[in-house]
Amino acid sequence: MVKVTTSVLREMKRRGEKISALTAYDAPTAKILDEAGLDVILVGDSVGNVKLGYDTTVPVTVEQMLHHTQAARRGVSRALLVADLPYLSYHLSLGETKLNAGRLFKEGGAEAVKLEGGLEVAATVKALVEINIPVMGHLGLTPQAIHKIGGYKIQGKTPESAEKMITDAKILEGAGVFALVLECVPPDLARTITAKVSVPTIGIGAGPHCDGQILVTDDILGLTGSSAPGFAARYADLGRTIRSAVSKYRRDVRSGRYPRRTSRR
Repeated sequence: MVKVTTSVLREMKRRGEKISALTAYDAPTAKILDEAGLDVILVGDSVGNVKLGYDTTVPVTVEQMLHHTQAARRGVSRALLVADLPYLSYHLSLGETKLNAGRLFKEGGAEAVKLEGGLEVAATVKALVEINIPVMGHLGLTPQAIHKIGGYKIQGKTPESAEKMITDAKILEGAGVFALVLECVPPDLARTITAKVSVPTIGIGAGPHCDGQILVTDDILGLTGSSAPGFAARYADLGRTIRSAVSKYRRDVRSGRYPRRTSRR
């Protein structure tokens, strides 16, 4: 078993091997993803939408991210474990940013952190890399800025915004990120960025030309229903399976079939 590290991801880009990544927020899910051979497991602040019932990722706290990162850590042995820095955890001061990232790194067991933004977070990226915390960047649709953006929509559609994203990608590369997530970016722009940076790009709703792909696990398993984005392919319908199983259990309880005739010996 080869442990996935930031240098392994760079080598995968060099060889043209696609990087596979999914989210996990608990130990059992992380263990299944790890055993399935995923390269990267992200403890995303998407936990706010997917597990905590928030409308956006904005309310998610450092303590919540720490809790879920610790849980996922217990299920991972091979994949690179990355944790999101939530909103306001890296926006106020470099000292506070280092403390928050350090907690996810030291207490949570994350092997890298992810943050959103371009030029405006370059100094932050550099400061974290200087204290030996690997950083994954995130450009395009940045969910923590959803109210500023005005909705979940494709970014980089105009020549000006596309050029800015290319510039931001180069700036983040220079600041020291080991990889870049490109979310909801036109495929041609994602291909251009992928060709212009030496670090791996990992797409989500950004077409086939990135060095890898990431999705929310609950989306591909059919657990988020109609709230799943259109680009999220569904590989199973566990929502329907679970509802069916629970309904059967309820019927068996009400009829008296459980526990008298179906319980395990």
